[in-house]
Amino acid sequence: MIRRQFLKIATLTGATGLASFGAVQALREDASPNAEKTQSVAWHVRGFTCVTCAVGLETLLRREKGVVAASATWPQAMVTIQYHPDVVTQETLRSKITELGFTADKD
Repeated sequence: MIRRQFLKIATLTGATGLASFGAVQALREDASPNAEKTQSVAWHVRGFTCVTCAVGLETLLRREKGVVAASATWPQAMVTIQYHPDVVTQETLRSKITELGFTADKD
């Protein structure tokens, strides 16, 4: 059920299509004016059932304003996010992950 909801959200936001690539790149460029002012956070993610979950979460997180980079792995069930703390907070990022049907905890 969670997987279907996640795939529905990913499809509606265009995360699975190549047309979203330009939008993702534009957001990245807007979000990374000064790389030295970024912070990183790594969380263990519960709820991944396959590699598609990891790729989808990574893609949707990259679209968030203030996120410079996001990397999610399925076998390790980890997500690492580099972000601008003056634009987006860890709480907002964790809420986004929860909204997508997963749970993020400190490792």
